[in-house]
Amino acid sequence: MKILEVIEDKSPNFDLVDDASFYMRNDPEFYRKEYFPAMSSIADMHSRGKQLNPRKSLGNMVDKGCTSYCTKYNLAKHPEEVFSQEHRDALIDKLFGEEMEFIKKGEYK
Repeated sequence: MKILEVIEDKSPNFDLVDDASFYMRNDPEFYRKEYFPAMSSIADMHSRGKQLNPRKSLGNMVDKGCTSYCTKYNLAKHPEEVFSQEHRDALIDKLFGEEMEFIKKGEYK
């Protein structure tokens, strides 16, 4: 008798990066505790003319966001089961690119 292994596909049927970025911006608790402070820090660095490193500036916040997102929607015990490194990198790129447009216009001061 052969034993078949069934591996559950944890891939969502929606754009995970877009949904997670929406969550991070719109969940009141996460925004207040993590998102706004991270973006304010980037805005301060930008206004002082310091060189910005998106991964260094946003990596920790994105990791916390992935964990919070998985917990809120009961997706997985460990966020690594849902978010690959490529997802995390795409989140950093998306958030940094979109928010820099606002920062350059004077937001987060």
